[in-house]
Amino acid sequence: QVQLVESGGGLVQAGGSLRLSCAISGPTFGSYAVGWFRQAPGKEREFVSGITWNGGKTNHADSVKGRFTISRDNSKNTVYLQMSSLKPEDTAVYYCAAALVRLQAILLVASQYRYWGQGTQVTVSS
Repeated sequence: QVQLVESGGGLVQAGGSLRLSCAISGPTFGSYAVGWFRQAPGKEREFVSGITWNGGKTNHADSVKGRFTISRDNSKNTVYLQMSSLKPEDTAVYYCAAALVRLQAILLVASQYRYWGQGTQVTVSS
């Protein structure tokens, strides 16, 4: 049974920073590609950032490039999303997702991920 638990969300002023964590329990953590997605009210879920199973490759949506950084610590079975220079338009529920794949390519589509967390709210005030 694979479980993902996000934490680190909250309320922050524009220009501030937050670090989200995604703790993954289950076998073979080191074989999971992980992605962060977000969904704002009335909008579709969108890709934010992704990292390959070994951390060798990362990718970020254009809207967050240069402000967000994804990383993983396989010794702690955790993936992080460091968010800086936050904007009100970053307000959303953030989800982490995992897929049991060992590819040197970032999975950009939600349907490519099998396992999902419950989400954590990020609210950026202006």
